[in-house]
Amino acid sequence: MAQEDKSNARSARSTQSGRSRLGPALNMRVAGTGAYVPEHRVTNDDLALVGCDSQWIVQRTGMRERRRADASQATSDLAYLAAIDCLSQSGIEASDIDLLLVATMTPDHFTPSTACIVQQRLGCLAPAMDLNAACSGFVYAMITAAQFVQSGAARNALVIGSEVMTRTVNPSDPKTYPLFGDGAGAVLLQPCDPSEVDASLPWESVPKSMPSGILSFTLGSEGSPGSLYIPAGGYREPLNQAGLDEGRQYMRMDGRAVFKWAVRCVVDSCQDVLAAAGYTTDDVDLLVLHQANLRIIEAAVHHFGMPMDRVVINLDRYGNTSAASIPLALDEAHRSGRLARGDLVLLCGFGAGMTWGASLVRW
Repeated sequence: MAQEDKSNARSARSTQSGRSRLGPALNMRVAGTGAYVPEHRVTNDDLALVGCDSQWIVQRTGMRERRRADASQATSDLAYLAAIDCLSQSGIEASDIDLLLVATMTPDHFTPSTACIVQQRLGCLAPAMDLNAACSGFVYAMITAAQFVQSGAARNALVIGSEVMTRTVNPSDPKTYPLFGDGAGAVLLQPCDPSEVDASLPWESVPKSMPSGILSFTLGSEGSPGSLYIPAGGYREPLNQAGLDEGRQYMRMDGRAVFKWAVRCVVDSCQDVLAAAGYTTDDVDLLVLHQANLRIIEAAVHHFGMPMDRVVINLDRYGNTSAASIPLALDEAHRSGRLARGDLVLLCGFGAGMTWGASLVRW
């Protein structure tokens, strides 16, 4: 297929919803996963002591406990431990890392980046940067790193999602305080052998011939900052004593609006990437959605007609860990034997911005 024809074909594959464009297949493999969660468990019964309704939490979210970082831990600490776990499983040295991305909305500082702090602790000499797309952040970062690998600019790209979300919520807000937890997950991306892909095939056929990699993806945003946001603390509204007194350093969320948007977003973006790669939900071996709310996941799975045994659920134990939720779920699935080489894995993140990202991965 001529380059111009390939370009036209890709342009024609904009999402059915018309909100974002689909990306091409990216030749890489997931060489390893890793995770870290703080030791401190906070159960629903613990939250009942501060005025939260334990039964409401389970019925409306599916969450039963979450992890909380101790006062000495910041996002970089969780990210570093997830990175060490990932490198150990992957069998490579930190010095081999040539790209480090940290997806987070809870950085240690405005500057330097959390990624630079992790890079320094690991002792690798590599470009390092943070990426903030809230709960979509890991998918954004994974797609970004995969393109470095595809181009040959990186051979060992470490992608980490890490958050201390429990510090973003107001203890006096019984509706949002129970929803979030702290944790970190990581994946290592490496090139797969280009000789295993038949370059003579047209672009549309490449995904089915790829031994591993991202077969298709979509990233997008739909600006709606009032649905899920933290009012103060940036330079538009610097935090002062009045803001602290009003709790403007904490997250605010229109739960009903976010729920409706999230279900629509998951369904549209997942269907788009499946169609682009020539697959249906029947072909998917494992569905890994952002762990925001069990009812969102169940609504999407019901629409797809998928059995729940092909869906990863761990929000009952970790809550919503934002950018950490998908890599935590991937690591858990990988270690428990639910993932095998060649499996089709459908990922989808969605969150504040509003942002979303979905990808179909050949494991």
